[in-house]
Amino acid sequence: MNNKRFSLAALGLSALLLGVSTSANAIWWEWPEQVRDHDSREFVVADPLSFDASAAGLSEAVVNANRHWGRYEGIQGEAAYTVEVPEDWNGGLIMWARGYGGEGETLRRVVPSVPFRNVALGAGYAWAASSYSANYYDVRAALEDTNKLALEVTDYLEQDWGGDYGAVQQYLIAGGSMGGHTAAVAVEKETRYTARYPVRYEGAMPLCQAEQNQFNWLGDYTRVAQELAGYGDYPQDQFQELLPLILGELFVAVEGENAWEPKGEAGDRLFHIAEELTGGERPIFEYGFRVGGLQYAVLGTGGADGTLNGILSRNIYDNTWRFYRWTDGRRITWDEWRFNREVDRERADLLANPIRTDGVRWLPLVKGNFDVPVLTMHTLGDFYVPFKHQQLYRKRAELRGNGDLLVQRAIRAPSHCDFSGTEIATATIDWLTWVNGGPKPGGDEVLDPKVVADPDYGCQFTNNALSVGRDNLPACSGD
Repeated sequence: MNNKRFSLAALGLSALLLGVSTSANAIWWEWPEQVRDHDSREFVVADPLSFDASAAGLSEAVVNANRHWGRYEGIQGEAAYTVEVPEDWNGGLIMWARGYGGEGETLRRVVPSVPFRNVALGAGYAWAASSYSANYYDVRAALEDTNKLALEVTDYLEQDWGGDYGAVQQYLIAGGSMGGHTAAVAVEKETRYTARYPVRYEGAMPLCQAEQNQFNWLGDYTRVAQELAGYGDYPQDQFQELLPLILGELFVAVEGENAWEPKGEAGDRLFHIAEELTGGERPIFEYGFRVGGLQYAVLGTGGADGTLNGILSRNIYDNTWRFYRWTDGRRITWDEWRFNREVDRERADLLANPIRTDGVRWLPLVKGNFDVPVLTMHTLGDFYVPFKHQQLYRKRAELRGNGDLLVQRAIRAPSHCDFSGTEIATATIDWLTWVNGGPKPGGDEVLDPKVVADPDYGCQFTNNALSVGRDNLPACSGD
């Protein structure tokens, strides 16, 4: 549906439940059979799978650890595994969930960052990671393949390497970006009840996490940009053809830099709408907005059909109720009313992403319904996977009474997953301490607009040691 008129009509729910069966032990729903493009895709695990301890900065615990790799069967086909076990293994296993792998057919082995490995193995934990059995934004494969590896990893090591490590005593999960989405949904109660391979994780550390709101953000920004640039009457499927013209109306490239500045009134309005959609006024946002690579990453999704490139069979994007503003006064301006009347509107299909009986949803949901310690970290300038996701996560967790189990940290950096090595190490240490009965670590307030807008917001947990590209950022007042 492409309705040019802004409507606040209520959505009908009469067609939601197409079949219901009840018994003394279960209630379940039968949905109409859906076929998606992703079901027919095939992927290939690429060599090499091996990895060593040659990276700079590795600790003695990592250098002396036992490294293993191999292949196993995931839910969409073959996947690769990588594992590192310290000499003094405590029986704990941290599953590392990788980020988005693009849309190619090649699956590659995964090795987490040096700071994460140093802390994990130094604390006596083993880590394991899956390539997943599919690329694209397939969090279902990410979750199920990661869980299967967690449950069967010692069997694979015995079968492939002759190792005898015994049973895993504690399961934890961490990841970044799409892997952060995976880590967050891994501890959701819905996941525990519906997963094909359920794992009882005792804690999660989702970093720079994406989630289901990511696709509203991508759809919103591209539609707003198209309308502000004066091309709102063109259909969405022509967005990529129009993109050079849209960019010319809204941005001025900074000579000698991979940076864009907003151009004229339309560019200024785009800036302020984007700021509001991504988390409101806050330090560092303007630096992320200027990053040409992040702008391309977001605008490059324009024209998509709302199925997440075939991960779903129906449209999930919905901006029926969204009102876009570039001013912050109580009174909405006439220009804002007129703009919202003209901007392209889309309504989601109510059956785009239902609960399934063969595992988790095609797009698992971050609901904030968990009962274990969760520590997150997000950069304030991230224009690709915005800070807004942290605010939504906090609201959902508070709504379900889980606020005390969620610690969130804001980092003053401009790019996606742009953490320093020190920030990663500190967060991992604090998280592991908390999970194992130590004190609850500190975090940042994310919902109070005055707190978030303070020029010093994010200073508490930002540590520029072992960071790159932060030299031009405003310093904290105490520095």
